[in-house]
Amino acid sequence: MAAGRESKLQLVHRHIRAFPDFPKKGILFRDICPILKDPAALTAVIDLFEEHVRKNHQHVELIIGLDARGFLFGPLLAQRLGVGFVLIRKKGKLPGSTVSVAYDLEYGKAEAEIQEDAVAPGQKVLLIDDLLATGGTLYAACELMKKQQAEVLGCMVVIELKELKGIDKLKPHSVFSLVQY
Repeated sequence: MAAGRESKLQLVHRHIRAFPDFPKKGILFRDICPILKDPAALTAVIDLFEEHVRKNHQHVELIIGLDARGFLFGPLLAQRLGVGFVLIRKKGKLPGSTVSVAYDLEYGKAEAEIQEDAVAPGQKVLLIDDLLATGGTLYAACELMKKQQAEVLGCMVVIELKELKGIDKLKPHSVFSLVQY
C-alpha cells in the first residue's frame, strides 16, 4: 500500500506546473490544470484524499469546497465517501440568505460566503481547496464554519506552500496536503 501511495503522490507532483510572476510579479503560481486533464492523476488525488479521510475522519458529514478549485476535487471526494458537498463562494455568487466573512489573499482582499442553511450546527465538516499559501482563504472558511457552529475536522489541499506558513494561521485545525513546496 505504501508503494501505491508513493507512486500516486509522484504522479500528482509530476502534474503540477509552475508559472512565475502570475497573477502578478513575485508570485510563483502552481497550476493544477494538468492534474485535471489526466484521468490517472485526478484519480490519484481523489484516492489519496479518500484514504486520508477514511483513516482519520470516519465521521465526516460534509465536504466543504472553496471557490473555485475546491469545487473540482470536493464533489468527487464527497461522492466517493457518500456524504454531501457544500460550496463556499466569493461574495455575491450565492442565492438566498448567506453568511459571509472578509479575508486577505496572498495578493489582495476578498469576501467569502455560504448559504445560511447549508451547514447545520454540530455537523462534522472537512474543508477542501487546491492550495494553501498564506492561509487566508481557508481561515475565512473556518470562520464561516464557526459562525455556522459546525465542527471542523480538518482542512485538505493538493498543494501547500510551506514557506508562506499558512498552516500556522489555521491552528488548531489540522491540514492534510498531498504536495509541499
